[in-house]
Amino acid sequence: MPVPWTAGTTADDKVMTLKIRPLIVDGRVREYVLGSAHEVTERLFVVRRVFRINDSLPEDSAPRWQWQRGGWLLVDRLTGRISPVNLPDFDVVYSAATWFRDYVAYCGVSDDGNKRFAIVAELNRRKPVLKKALPAALPDDAAPDSACSAPVWQRSPVRVSFETAGSDKQTFAIRGHVADVVTDAEEDEEASK
Repeated sequence: MPVPWTAGTTADDKVMTLKIRPLIVDGRVREYVLGSAHEVTERLFVVRRVFRINDSLPEDSAPRWQWQRGGWLLVDRLTGRISPVNLPDFDVVYSAATWFRDYVAYCGVSDDGNKRFAIVAELNRRKPVLKKALPAALPDDAAPDSACSAPVWQRSPVRVSFETAGSDKQTFAIRGHVADVVTDAEEDEEASK
């Protein structure tokens, strides 16, 4: 169902439409979700959460409900268990995440908004596989999902590329729990094979 959403970052935010759907477990609506699910295994999948929050001020007489985007949820099909996925420096407004296997890549934003990071995290690991500072802070008038464009994955060898406005594309090779920077010479060598 379509619902109105504003990022709430500036006074003149325009209203956008989110297409949400219920997450039903055992015949009951347990959560509302946004976007497509990513199948991690045959048993597990991840999906982005949305929720309603009361946006009324103390002097308002009635509740004023507003939809907000949330983090990611891990869902176990066998048990019906839903648990939050804790992603370091993930910002629900500015970070656009892309999944590959049990890895997620996104541009994280520091708590004060002055730094951006290229981040690759693996499910069920506390520390990210990759956390690399990106040039330039997030602008004050930044739009939703604009920390950087959605990272692009490639398979064989496993690599992820981050691209931000005003800087060069950065590619990282992911090997288990470590990440290495891929230089232009290595990319050219791989392309010629």
